[in-house]
Amino acid sequence: MTTVLITGTSSGIGHATALRLVKRGMTVYATARNVDSLADLAAAGARTLRLDVTDDASMTAAVAQVEAAHGQVDVLVNNAGYGEYGTVEETPMDRVRAQFETNVFGLARVTQLVLPAMRAARRGRIVNIGSMGGRIVFPAGGYYHASKYAVEAITDALRFEVAPFGIAVSLIEPGLIRTGFGATAGRTLHASAGSGEAYQALNRAAAKVMTDSYDSTMLSATPDTVAKVIERAVTARRPHTRYIVTPAARTLVHTRRLLGARVFDGYLRMQFRDA
Repeated sequence: MTTVLITGTSSGIGHATALRLVKRGMTVYATARNVDSLADLAAAGARTLRLDVTDDASMTAAVAQVEAAHGQVDVLVNNAGYGEYGTVEETPMDRVRAQFETNVFGLARVTQLVLPAMRAARRGRIVNIGSMGGRIVFPAGGYYHASKYAVEAITDALRFEVAPFGIAVSLIEPGLIRTGFGATAGRTLHASAGSGEAYQALNRAAAKVMTDSYDSTMLSATPDTVAKVIERAVTARRPHTRYIVTPAARTLVHTRRLLGARVFDGYLRMQFRDA
């Protein structure tokens, strides 16, 4: 039976993915900083572990526990992450470092921990949850986007490095997903705003664009929409290297790629015209 380790399953995409893979009959280790938040996943049949991607000891212990029971992690889903929003000038550096600890360094460290056993078995699968924000950038989100660009680079390098050992690596790039992400990003946007007036209009416009976009059923999707794609990446005989999730995300990513920075900046000026 396939053994899956998923980070960040207390809510949103990670939670939906754990439920979907449990129903698929896999042995799912659902993890979070607070195991009490995983009670419903345990009731559904998942095994729960404490895993904090900013705490090396907890990551090491969680992987060791799975490997002690099963020999290796067959599938790692690096899902834990959040959005730190605010302008480049105003966002405190301790908040920037915390963003990278969760979104980048934690992902890298859990990956390092599962790879030796995967290589020994000459099989395995790693699915990294990135974002359309790793391909395009919106104002007042530079540090979040930078973390997701980093995930893109790590994933591309890793895919090539581990392919000779029978390990497949895929990147999931969701668009706007109706989870707690939007609310968290909005809170960090307000918390990061300085006392001066230089960026107040931009911050207000960014908060409004974010709220309106996440509230739109045309622009956003449910966590299970992403979980279905993750399931495909986990189970496909030859998984894709990248999966962009939601039609709106595909449109934005390809528009930015085809039309270039100046045209995309013009689009942003229309979206942020009140700034």
